[in-house]
Amino acid sequence: MPVTVVRFNLVDPHGTPRTLSARYRAALEMVRYADDRGIDTVQTEEHHGTGNNWLPSPLALAGAVLGATRRITVTVSAIIGPLYDPLRAAEDIAVLDLLSGGRLVTVAGLGYRREEYEQHGVDWARRGRLQDELLEALLAAWTGEPFAFRGRTVRVTPAPYTRPHPPLLVGGSSKAAARRAARLGLPFFPGAHLPELAAYYAEQLVAYGREGFCMMPAARTALLHLAEDPDRVWAEHGACFLHEARTYASWQSGGVRSAVRSAAGSVAELRAEGVYRVLTPEEAVEYARGAESLVLHPLCGGMPADEGWRSLHLLCERVLPRLGK
Repeated sequence: MPVTVVRFNLVDPHGTPRTLSARYRAALEMVRYADDRGIDTVQTEEHHGTGNNWLPSPLALAGAVLGATRRITVTVSAIIGPLYDPLRAAEDIAVLDLLSGGRLVTVAGLGYRREEYEQHGVDWARRGRLQDELLEALLAAWTGEPFAFRGRTVRVTPAPYTRPHPPLLVGGSSKAAARRAARLGLPFFPGAHLPELAAYYAEQLVAYGREGFCMMPAARTALLHLAEDPDRVWAEHGACFLHEARTYASWQSGGVRSAVRSAAGSVAELRAEGVYRVLTPEEAVEYARGAESLVLHPLCGGMPADEGWRSLHLLCERVLPRLGK
């Protein structure tokens, strides 16, 4: 049985405050529906200053989702760790962990856009040291005991619900990220399917005398939309998929590696590529038989909410029952 995921980044390149408010509220209604119908996880993410209203505050959205649901897990993949005040992050995540009874999973990464650091006045060159400080402070803070932080002794309350600490993973696509995760005894979440990096992480766990595990994406991660007539969706809304694909592509330079990677320059190329897929319910059932996960992206790239609802309804009513969900 594949893990079922509904992803939200709330992108809308043409959004206004009024339409974005409706979009956020539609997303909350969708997660309530998904929670009632057995979807495993809501996944969200963080970017800043994109010009297309990409979600900048994943923990705030996570709080709304957790408060509106009973059982579904929320995975923030990922917070940009160096942009956070460590003590405030420890408090916010602890409160969400208490609120949800342990249903928040946080992946902490470095990000890959200098513009985001500049916008927040954070030194790009210090990002590794800042990430170390964040992760070490989170782990110390969640013990509930006093600890040394920036030359003073502090104590963070309340202590979280989950022991020894809320689910926390280290994200990244570099050996430095893998070493950081191993040194701290934290799970590692590579940004793409990178078996050699997973092997390096395993070696580092042994070197540091730690235990951990690697949650590596599949070799091919497809973002799905369901429709009775895929041709109609590609014709009417293909530009939404292309907008997100092109945005991601513009960020992936140098050593940046991502599970979602497209080289398409047109809707036709994107459809042929298979990173974004529009499937009928029957095709989705067949796809699920060989997949580790089903990742539905109902509001992708500015997708109208009514079209997103059609996709989600088809997953929950026509696909999941045939998978024994």
